[in-house]
Amino acid sequence: MTETVDWVSIIIGLFGGLAIFLFGMEIMTSGLKSMAGNRMKDFLGKWTKSKWRGVGAGAILTAIIQSSSVTTVTVVGFVSSGLMVLEQAMGVIMGANIGTTITAHLVAFDIVMLALLLAGIGFVLISFGKQSSLRQIGLALMGLGLLFVGMELMGAAMAPLADYQPFVDAMASLGDRILLAVLVGAVFTALVQSSSATIGIVVAMAQQGLIPLETGIAIVLGANIGTSVTAVLGSLGQSRAAQQTAAFHVIFNTVGALIWIPFIDQLASICTQIAPGDVARQIAWSTTIFNVANTFIFIWFTSPLARLVRRLVPDKPEVEIPILEPKYLDETLLANPALALDRVRLEIERMSNYTLEVVDKAIPVASAGSEEELNDLEKMADNLDTLHEAIITYLRRLSHEAVPNPDLNKLAVNYLATANYLGNIGNMVEVNLISLGRARLSEDVQVSEETAKQLVHLQEQVSQGIDQSVNSLLNEDDTQALAVYASLPELTQQTNDVETRIALRLTADEPNRVATYRLESEIIENLKNMYFVAMRIANMVTPYREVQPASL
Repeated sequence: MTETVDWVSIIIGLFGGLAIFLFGMEIMTSGLKSMAGNRMKDFLGKWTKSKWRGVGAGAILTAIIQSSSVTTVTVVGFVSSGLMVLEQAMGVIMGANIGTTITAHLVAFDIVMLALLLAGIGFVLISFGKQSSLRQIGLALMGLGLLFVGMELMGAAMAPLADYQPFVDAMASLGDRILLAVLVGAVFTALVQSSSATIGIVVAMAQQGLIPLETGIAIVLGANIGTSVTAVLGSLGQSRAAQQTAAFHVIFNTVGALIWIPFIDQLASICTQIAPGDVARQIAWSTTIFNVANTFIFIWFTSPLARLVRRLVPDKPEVEIPILEPKYLDETLLANPALALDRVRLEIERMSNYTLEVVDKAIPVASAGSEEELNDLEKMADNLDTLHEAIITYLRRLSHEAVPNPDLNKLAVNYLATANYLGNIGNMVEVNLISLGRARLSEDVQVSEETAKQLVHLQEQVSQGIDQSVNSLLNEDDTQALAVYASLPELTQQTNDVETRIALRLTADEPNRVATYRLESEIIENLKNMYFVAMRIANMVTPYREVQPASL
């Protein structure tokens, strides 16, 4: 036994090896995900009709892409968008825990020379592969090679600790303090957000004889708890159903790990019989055995577990969008056209304000909203239809009365046109934008954060134009109509900038790029059409040609 060790070299070697291991894991998963493409989500959508098929789908998919976190976060997204219910997601999550044990078996191999060959082949395919599929295979191979290289570096860095008595004693004490070993595994995994990294370090330590099998199993059980943090993070800001899915993941992993703590010795004995003399393989088998066993235990209790999760994370009380009825249209005033038209003016002002609420909500919901949010938006658009129909009916009945004043006649015509224009904006939302949002969900299209910000900025300018145009008509204010026209060049420039940006991104090597471009382009087109509607309303106050005759 040595009395001192070079801690700097050990720390650098350990964390450098861990970094290479995690980087290899990341690019291997990236390559496998790219090869799977949309087939991953199609597979989940088609093969989760029952809890048993969900387990199989989760296990197969995770074994292919080598990331239970990716599978779990995908499932959380499915539940959030309404494409999957909690009970379906539970089966997939259980299966993902089985599929991820393949990683433990991979890292148990001691094939550093083959690892370098895999990394080299991967590099050649990435650098010289002309087809996208070859580059994706290259990513997967290079990632796998780097994974093994990282394992070798971590093992080599920790080798001196095998002869350092204080460290040997500390590791031995973990064998007597199993709960502490579980806690170490949970905390470390939560920090690095990779149970594979924890398992890799445990295997490297076991191969150097630094920890006994029982301690390694305890740390791996803790890693099973810590990895559920990824699902929790993925559910933040999502729907309550997605948060319930993440809660189940925490419960399943935590309870599933804790129930094995009293049986660690028995589990170690079984694994020793399966892979005698190979502690790395024994640790790998321990992950497979307890995850498979947990699944076959919990799968029978999905319904009561779902009820428990819904009690722990209750559904938000459903907020019904109130049906909007006309407020100011008084039939007793139809005999007095001047008073009746003043009531129409108030109702149009109310309709305009509600139109702005709909437009303000429409763009973020169409570009990133859930199915529930799209349904709420649809109800709001229906309310606009209700107001539009009521105003038109009231004006039609008013036209049957004698309206001798030409000014009142013109006012009635302008109010009728304004109500129609606002109704047109509502139709753009209901027919176009809501349909685009639902197509986005079905095609799994994601608008980039930067583009979403630009779209919201355009929407704010369009809403301002609608507000100014209606106010200009209702208050007979030329300055607000002129402000609508004055903002047009700036809006046109910003629209062109956004269109140029998304056109340049069309060539990006990203999934669903064409579908994303189509979604973003059509949202912009609808915003432009809404602004043209605002200009038509302003035109009834101050004709556009009087402001900029040279442009016509």
